[in-house]
Amino acid sequence: MNQANHQKDALYMQRAFFLAQLGGGSVSPNPMVGAVIVHNDRIIGEGWHKAYGGPHAEVNAINAVADKSLLPESTLYVTLEPCNHFGKTPPCSDLVISHKLKKVVVSNLDTNPLVGGEGIRKMRNAGIEVVTGILDAAGRNLNRRFFTYIEKGRPYVILKWAETADGFIARENYSSKWISNALSRQLVHKWRSEEDAVLVGAKTAAHDNPSLNVRDWSGRNPVRVVTDRFLRLPSNLNLFDGTQPTIRYNVLKNEEHPNLTLARIDEENFLTSMVEDLHKKKIQSLFVEGGTFTLNQFIENNLWDEIRVFKSPATFGKGIPGPKFNGVLTDEENIGGDRLFRYLRG
Repeated sequence: MNQANHQKDALYMQRAFFLAQLGGGSVSPNPMVGAVIVHNDRIIGEGWHKAYGGPHAEVNAINAVADKSLLPESTLYVTLEPCNHFGKTPPCSDLVISHKLKKVVVSNLDTNPLVGGEGIRKMRNAGIEVVTGILDAAGRNLNRRFFTYIEKGRPYVILKWAETADGFIARENYSSKWISNALSRQLVHKWRSEEDAVLVGAKTAAHDNPSLNVRDWSGRNPVRVVTDRFLRLPSNLNLFDGTQPTIRYNVLKNEEHPNLTLARIDEENFLTSMVEDLHKKKIQSLFVEGGTFTLNQFIENNLWDEIRVFKSPATFGKGIPGPKFNGVLTDEENIGGDRLFRYLRG
């Protein structure tokens, strides 16, 4: 591929990435996918996967093309390999073939065993030119939750906490309200809307009585998860108000209630068993909000992918110190006076 064609492919793929992100928080456990159809250097159709169970990006893009007679001379840019199997919807590779598109440009191959390159092979066997690997790293980052879920057999795990300027995550009585400012807390509500589940440990549940819902942002509520090994948390906590699906992991029993699941797992490998069970429940991403013991457990077991830390100008003087970890700082920004640091595992 010459440089001019590569630059053109990259440009249209970046547009497809932008479209894909519009499905964030709505398509899990499916990946975010965007698609752009180009004829003679002009976009004639585009679309994205908008909701789980709904039409895929390729379907929406093809449906957006006013003159379907242009498709046999057009190129489809799509962020992920078109599927070749029947799921909630028919195979997208069959749709592409039926419209006789001239060329398909793909960022990432789908590592889901149900697809595994078969969509690409099917289109090539039908005579369609297929180019793969365009902005591959950016595509994997876009769908890092999906690829972690498929390839590692667990949710993508994000750890979040706020700590004071002198390094404390909570006061000596374990209370952590409020270290970060209102703008930072609003950002956390946005993050909750983007992930499948949000988790706290028993101490945080007892001392802070969080609701773990989305109030200061527009979006879906995540599944709430709490680790309560011996079922000692009182039933009047906000977590157990029945307003959204909640999973209470313990070592004693399984039990089902309206919007509340008691899930029994092995005490010996409690954390590993929990993330494996969340994977079975099709939870693609897990947002861990505390407290210190729970966060440290994830860190010590190398069960994390991303860490987000708010550093407040406030000081406590004494209290519960924030977790220690080794990670690669990816960016830092000012959030209304708080400093937000983001890290990835090295």
